[in-house]
Amino acid sequence: MLAPYLLILPGGLWLLLFFVIPMVTMLSLSLQQGDIVSGYAFTGHWQTYVDAVVNYRTQLVRSLIYGAVTTIVLIVVAFPVAYWIAFYGGRRKPTYLFLLLLPFFVSFVLRTISWRYILTDEGMLLGPLKSAGILPESFNILGTSVAVISGLVYNFLPFMVLPIYVALERIDPRVVEAARDLYADPPTAFRKVILPLALPGVFAGVLMTFVPASSDYVNSAVLGSSSTTMIGQVIQSQYLTSSNYPTASALSFTLMAVLLIGVFAYARALGTEDVMKVAAR
Repeated sequence: MLAPYLLILPGGLWLLLFFVIPMVTMLSLSLQQGDIVSGYAFTGHWQTYVDAVVNYRTQLVRSLIYGAVTTIVLIVVAFPVAYWIAFYGGRRKPTYLFLLLLPFFVSFVLRTISWRYILTDEGMLLGPLKSAGILPESFNILGTSVAVISGLVYNFLPFMVLPIYVALERIDPRVVEAARDLYADPPTAFRKVILPLALPGVFAGVLMTFVPASSDYVNSAVLGSSSTTMIGQVIQSQYLTSSNYPTASALSFTLMAVLLIGVFAYARALGTEDVMKVAAR
């Protein structure tokens, strides 16, 4: 009788120590007042949330826009890659997947810094184009929204490719052949058969990319400028530089709430139950 409870005990303790307790602590911090010198005291000061949103709404909205654009670009880029590996990879599918994951053997920060050297004005991308006169000398990408979104797309690409690949891999080739036997041309077969069956992978990929991309601060810090500051940078600065723990905690909870609302709205619009029914077939 105790076996099921003993099995979940390690995971439950882990969640308690590294999720529940930190979340409760952060919630308590967001309602405290004081400073780093005299200390903070719990006062139930909800005005901190209002002030945080009013003062940093630009960065919050910008982060959500960057996350949404990154997710859309990832779907457009990742679906063809996953489709090709799933249907045309053959015996080399493990090799292609390994190559896709190979950059993850390098630190996230180092990969982002290397992207900075690629996008710099005299880097391997813009340098030759400027030398050839294709681009003007004043043209630059680094420090712009394009650079930040490019870094986000690069760093989170596998998180979109893999779920879509898994969903496509489960499709029975005979289903596609049946659609062709019924005189469906390739675009129709893709739209009516392949895409609906791949929706569970797209759904999972969106969840795995939109949330971390919207809350990321490394790419905007390394590849961006003051005009591309994201809410993650603000939270990091409030915690580690200004030691303004209540504001940082309030921003963290606000970001989490906004992302959860967005995820639930997305799930409802897509029809999670229908997606799960398709996945179970």
